[in-house]
Amino acid sequence: MTIAIIASNSFSGSALVDYLLSKTDDKILGFNRSPEYPAVMLPYLHRRERPGRFSFYHLDLNTKLPEIMEVLDREKPRYVINFAAQGEVAQSWNYPVKWFQTNAVGVVGIMDALSRRDYLERFVQISTPEVYGSCNHQKEDPTLFNPSSPYAASKGSADLFCTCLHKVKQFPSITIRSTNVYGAHQQLYRIIPRTVIYRKLEKIIELHGGGQAVKSYLHIRDVCHGIYLAMTKGIAGGLYHFGPEGGGISIRNLVGLVCSALGQSFDSATRSIGERTGQDQAYILDWTKAKRELGWSPTVSLKEGIGEMISWIHEGWGDISKLPHDYIVRD
Repeated sequence: MTIAIIASNSFSGSALVDYLLSKTDDKILGFNRSPEYPAVMLPYLHRRERPGRFSFYHLDLNTKLPEIMEVLDREKPRYVINFAAQGEVAQSWNYPVKWFQTNAVGVVGIMDALSRRDYLERFVQISTPEVYGSCNHQKEDPTLFNPSSPYAASKGSADLFCTCLHKVKQFPSITIRSTNVYGAHQQLYRIIPRTVIYRKLEKIIELHGGGQAVKSYLHIRDVCHGIYLAMTKGIAGGLYHFGPEGGGISIRNLVGLVCSALGQSFDSATRSIGERTGQDQAYILDWTKAKRELGWSPTVSLKEGIGEMISWIHEGWGDISKLPHDYIVRD
């Protein structure tokens, strides 16, 4: 069986490549607009199973869709999982057209093309709870959109097309909304790796809005397992939430946990600054449906996951210290 992953260089995309190499015998196709990153950022590069089972294609969804479809038509994957997205709320206000180009127009383009093929068994659209706006134990609702940023609005646009494509043309789609994903190999500008890196560099961590916003952190291994279950067992047209046990944690308390694990003082390591534009105050999802229909539940505790990330940064510091630590907007 063949599985295609759009944006295989992304944190979640590369983690799913790694998961599939370790858990299945499937052939995997990876597509990304940038060349493969250094090995410290891509876990699957360390897999002995990779040669012969994973093929990488340096193709941009926005500019090389015909070339992507040429590969897909040749390989005929049963499953296509889309992670392609411009992330980051704050930067999306500066470049809304770029965000809509990738997150809406680019993704709509590949869904439209795949809807005309007969080899596809499931298309998995990786969405975000930010389409709901601030939410507390939000249940799955394909109609409830209240975005607070161009990022969220652009993601919601593709989700709406995915919904109507299934409704009118029976496009075999599944939509996934996970809470805040984290784990080793995550982008270095995200709050957990950023906190570890800044403390190694003896830099102060700035907390937007004092770090009062509440997030729900879910380990990437749990996310990958959930995506696999939804892909293979989920009902076409379905929407599934994934989240941690016990609700959310404020950014302030999360940074406090990381500082404690590093043996450092939270007060001396941080300072409060103004809130981000369009920052929602909470993302907490109800994942009862995933537990009931897929048999999914999270297994990795936040404490365990933070410890793994600290070890990854310490062990890979020679490489990580040389990489950019801030978000870079790509053309």
